[in-house]
Amino acid sequence: MVNSQNPLLESANMPMRSNRTSIVGKNIKNRDIYLNQLIAFKDTEPVKVVTGIRRCGKSTLLKLMQAYLLNSGVEQNQIISINFESLEFQDMSYKDLYNYVKSKIEPTKIESTKIESSGIKSTKKTYLFFDELQRIDRWEDAINSFRVDFDCDIYITGSNAYLLSSEYSTYLSGRYVEVKMYPLSFKEFVDFQDYSIEEYKSPLGDLKKRAVSANGGSVELGDLFAAYMRYGGMPAICDIALESGFNQSSAMTLLDGIYSTVVVRDILEREKRRGQRQITDADLLRKIIMFLADNIGNNTSLNSMCNTLSSEKLLDSSDSNSYESRARGAKPATQTVSAYVSALKESYMFYDVKRFDIKGKDYLRTLGKYYIVDIGLRNYLLGFRDRDRGHALENVVFFELLRRGYDVAVGKIDNLEVDFVATSASEKLYIQVTESMMDESVRERELKPLRKIQNNYEKLVITLSKALDDDYDGIRVENIVDWLLK
Repeated sequence: MVNSQNPLLESANMPMRSNRTSIVGKNIKNRDIYLNQLIAFKDTEPVKVVTGIRRCGKSTLLKLMQAYLLNSGVEQNQIISINFESLEFQDMSYKDLYNYVKSKIEPTKIESTKIESSGIKSTKKTYLFFDELQRIDRWEDAINSFRVDFDCDIYITGSNAYLLSSEYSTYLSGRYVEVKMYPLSFKEFVDFQDYSIEEYKSPLGDLKKRAVSANGGSVELGDLFAAYMRYGGMPAICDIALESGFNQSSAMTLLDGIYSTVVVRDILEREKRRGQRQITDADLLRKIIMFLADNIGNNTSLNSMCNTLSSEKLLDSSDSNSYESRARGAKPATQTVSAYVSALKESYMFYDVKRFDIKGKDYLRTLGKYYIVDIGLRNYLLGFRDRDRGHALENVVFFELLRRGYDVAVGKIDNLEVDFVATSASEKLYIQVTESMMDESVRERELKPLRKIQNNYEKLVITLSKALDDDYDGIRVENIVDWLLK
């Protein structure tokens, strides 16, 4: 448990390191895993689209990319940046947006023409940055016009998945690349507090790791991981820690603000958007959020969700859509719950995972799982206390796999389950996640499904506690902190 006496809480006023970028007088932490993806597609035709839950760092990423451009020789007048959360731009139409950008680009084009007429070739490109573009109706028409009419490189962000739904992405004709952004990984969480990792010899002579601050102080990685599991990885959490140390009150205030913004702006307001089923019942929405948060890592179906919520009297017949259903006192329509769950997935608050039949090599339609994008948000919703730690660890591993570029499914082999089947272009992993491998019955439970898989792909058990052995018949066992820091 983290408390105010923990050394990690005393990290304010540390000197800045080279992993920060100075932007308008502020030192901003780099998010290299995402920035490098944008840089790789710089000056290419595809529109760069950064997606992810609100407050995970998308706006900052655009600023980091702009700083990179300026440091690479791009001039300030080549960059046009608009944040549609600003009152200055909130009432813009797509035509207003086009005309605004055109008015900014035209003087640059005239200047380039003058340079070319003097015999010097001009190759100036305009870089367009649009933050929370989904707030503009028919934004896709403006983006396509920019691509056709101007020599430009376009970067946009969105906090709702409908930005790239089939209806909208069709307008881009497949000419976009998506950068999926998440809250901080544990490795970033450590780095954001200006700690570096060093190895040292324990009194018993074995090698261990610890986090060392710029001023020479050190903290055990287990304490940092406890803070991560408690408060989550929203970047602003680390800002609070650097300024005044972690405390539950500040974390609650921050997470409440993030939760409220997601629910109001990205879900309840979606009824104003074209083609979206109306989400109007805030009470029903919160009940479903609480259910999903409490059941991360459990096999879940829409029917089971309706049944459970109804049996616990969290839903009643008045939630049903039809008069006939209400007259019968039936449980709420599955379609209603489905619409609310879809809204939660579109806001990037929850992610669903399908089951994969390892022997049949096919995806199953039933009993998938849900995970919440940030474990701190779960603790905010359900309370800051140790609960269901095994599934909480699963949640952390799931999102780390996504960050590393894997497609992730839940594995089924006969009547047994493998927590994750992680696949990339070059490899496949079968992963079990457990709090401890010390108990023999738990150890056999975790190893049994992996032993049944008859192929040569890597099989791994990730655990919080130190295992008795790090290899069981070719199945590796690794501490979760070590795995996350790789």
